[in-house]
Amino acid sequence: MFKSLRTASTLSNRVAMVARQNVQQKRFLNIHEYMSVDVMRKFGVNAPRGHVAKTPEEAFDVAKRLGTNELVIKAQVLAGGRGKGHFDNGYQGGVHLIDSPEKAKELASKMLGHNLITKQTGAEGKPCNAVYICERKYADNEYYFAILMDRQSAGPVIVASSQGGMDIEAVAKENPQAIVKLPVDFKKGLTHDQALDLAKKVGFSDAAQEDAAKTFMNLYKLFDEKDATQVEINPLTETREHEVLAMDAKLNFDDNAEFRQKDVFELRDFSQEDAREISAAKYNLNYIGLDGSIGCLVNGAGLAMATMDIIQLHGGKPANFLDVGGGATPEAVKAAFEIITSDPHVTSAFVNIFGGIMRCDVIAEGIIAAAKDLDLKIPLVVRLKGTKVNEAKKLIADSGLRITAIDDLDIAAKKAVGYANILTTARDAGIKIKFE
Repeated sequence: MFKSLRTASTLSNRVAMVARQNVQQKRFLNIHEYMSVDVMRKFGVNAPRGHVAKTPEEAFDVAKRLGTNELVIKAQVLAGGRGKGHFDNGYQGGVHLIDSPEKAKELASKMLGHNLITKQTGAEGKPCNAVYICERKYADNEYYFAILMDRQSAGPVIVASSQGGMDIEAVAKENPQAIVKLPVDFKKGLTHDQALDLAKKVGFSDAAQEDAAKTFMNLYKLFDEKDATQVEINPLTETREHEVLAMDAKLNFDDNAEFRQKDVFELRDFSQEDAREISAAKYNLNYIGLDGSIGCLVNGAGLAMATMDIIQLHGGKPANFLDVGGGATPEAVKAAFEIITSDPHVTSAFVNIFGGIMRCDVIAEGIIAAAKDLDLKIPLVVRLKGTKVNEAKKLIADSGLRITAIDDLDIAAKKAVGYANILTTARDAGIKIKFE
């Protein structure tokens, strides 16, 4: 399992969702920085003045309207490491200091309409459709502040540090004593005394401690009332005038609360998400794209991870994590195949189903419908066990389709890897192979 996790993590931090103990994958809503700032302001959290721009001309107008020559322009892409990233046109950096409306227009033209590639986006990057232009503020001190749900304490925990503006994982590794953790009682919330004590511990000056405590409490109120799963401010600063400001913001929200947080979920930017994941969500399929060549369709997160592991054990690489869950219909299975085969890197598909709640014959019906309607051009290996498995095997045998049905998991995985290797080698050599 750990090897699978490492492979996935090189592509995206989204794989953390796959490793959760819950079978149902969570799709936490992530919103852009400028949107996060707007939400925070509604809860009384201070941030530098700024506005979003979606064209170079708008960037010029925003910079002029702010009335200062000390400005920052930030590419609005849902990924970390923007400042050290680069655009697909060769322009370096998604965050820059600027000193005039003309400069804002110039840099916006280099960012907008281009993909920003960072350590979190993968090689293709993510599209930059907006830039955030805000006033530059000078900080005497920078801090890290976050609220997130913690399994160990079974509730929210605040994580704060005097070493803000840095990679918090690196701080935790190199200087763990610089991090302060504060579990919060859900029923009581964050009290003024707790917030003030935290402000002192992380090093706010005497003149700013009350303002910092108020900021902490306002951020916790946001976390609670808006069903957030994470509130992260890095850095949270104290200015020379002892003003406490959120210089950056990352807010995530629980998708289970969408029905009561409609205003927040209207902020979702689909351009920042994998189109395949969006399609999968429509059918309640849990899908995450990876970088391999073997498409996987499995039921249950644990079995899906085990399937990815055994594929890698035999020298293959999974092209995706796809959990159809326990209530998939033939239509959903067909949709799953459409998503899997939409990946041009996929050269074979492996279906591994253990029928408990999910009936094997339902999966078989979906497989057969997909193979016929989609005219599958790749080899398909199917392993079915459990409820209605004999009926499923008969359906597949009577279908007349080229589907390789194997009972043994190890042999099935080897066969899927072997097919993928043959087809990949043929493609690389310019040879067309047709499986019938």
